[in-house]
This record gives sequence, C-alpha cells and structure tokens, in this order.
Amino acid sequence: MPHIGDTRYVVASCHVERPLDDAVWAAFERFQERRPGGIPIAALLRPPDPGSGELERAELWLERARRAASRGPLGHHTHWGGPTEARPKGGDPGARVREEGEWIRSQGLRPTLFCGGNWYLDEGVAEALVDLGYADCTATSYRPRHLPEGAPRLSLAQPAWLELPSGRRLLELPTTRSLGMAVRAAVRRHDERVLHVYFHDTDLLDRRRAAALYTGLVLLGRRRVATDHDALARDLAKTASSRPFAHVASA
Repeated sequence: MPHIGDTRYVVASCHVERPLDDAVWAAFERFQERRPGGIPIAALLRPPDPGSGELERAELWLERARRAASRGPLGHHTHWGGPTEARPKGGDPGARVREEGEWIRSQGLRPTLFCGGNWYLDEGVAEALVDLGYADCTATSYRPRHLPEGAPRLSLAQPAWLELPSGRRLLELPTTRSLGMAVRAAVRRHDERVLHVYFHDTDLLDRRRAAALYTGLVLLGRRRVATDHDALARDLAKTASSRPFAHVASA
C-alpha cells in the first residue's frame, strides 16, 4: 500500500457478537464474501462464553472463525459479562481478555485486532493486548450516543501509538464511523487519512440497513483506497505518532 501520508484509506470491521446464531452468521458471511467497494471486512469475533454454555459449541465457533480469517483480518471482541453484557462489572478485565486470547491461540488461530465490548478498554486490558500482539480498535473519534454519562472510553481521531504507563506501546486504529455515519460520509468529502467503518453482525439481518451499508462502502471504496487493518497496521508501525494513554482516556 502507498505511504499512509500520501492518500486516504478506508477500512471496515464487523463486531461479530452472535457467531453461533445460524441466521446472523449466514448474513455476515455473505456480506464478508461480497467485499463491498473492494474493502476486506475484518471479523472481530466474540469468543465462546463459558458461563453461557457456548464452549460446548466451540468446534462450530472455530470452524466459522477459520472461514472468516480466510476472507479478511481476524479480531477478538470481548463481552465481559457474557453474550448480552458487554462491559465489565467487576473482576480483572485484562485477565479475561488474556484468557480468551490464549484459548484462541491454542486452537491455531492468530487474531491481530481487538475491540472491547461497548468500547471498554483500560490500562490492564491494554497491557494484555500488547502481550497478545494485537492492534486495538476500541478508541472512537466520536462519543457513542448509547454510552451512559461518565462511562470511560478512549477518544482518538486517527491512528497512533498509545504509550502505556509501563513504557510499552499499543497501536490504536480508532473506529471513526458507525453504519449511519458511514452512509453520510460516502456522499461528503472528509479529509482524515484513515476512515474506519464498523457495524454489528445483527445489522445485516435488516435488509434496509444492510443495503445502506453496502452502498455506503461501495461509494467509499470509489473515493478512497480500500485496504485492510493488517496492511494498515504494518505501515503505521513505522509512521504513526505517539500519545500517552492517559491523554486518550476520557469519560
């Protein structure tokens, strides 16, 4: 890919939160295979939740994760409270991420990306991500409207290295557009170098939302250079600026 400073890019990721739901998975798989606008869709999969009995279907999860990885970047998406409870309510969030990541690796998969459920990430989680070799996508350039007042999040407009208190660094590839924002961005000029669109797998069950997303990505793919997160991360590893983690954390 050209040097990051020379052109404008678009990447896209899906938070695959219901990978064991046959209807949801089928909709996601069809969409990922289509690569709208020539954009590879990164699959950020929620691992099986032990407390919900999902490990009993681990083989199906692994089969689907391998198929997703064959079509685009593979990522890890943690829901700390189970399938329907994204943010942690206690315990050690970093330990949960590390445990899930090690299990995924033990099954022969090598995710490269992470996004915390409901945009949650703290220093402990960030340290776990460095250990696992991930780039992170949890920061957003906007405050998600559904977040409760005062809920902590990371705020970042464009990719950067996050400097952790330990002295280590985490590459951040912030999410900059939701589904609706992506459709609006497709018909307007935006000067940011990297535009990162995200959506949920369940969005694809709604034909109108899926069609709007597809059209938006096609238009963005015409106006920008379509790339994937892994290629972007390789280039940014050499060129991205650095920001202290504390300066990016906000409420």
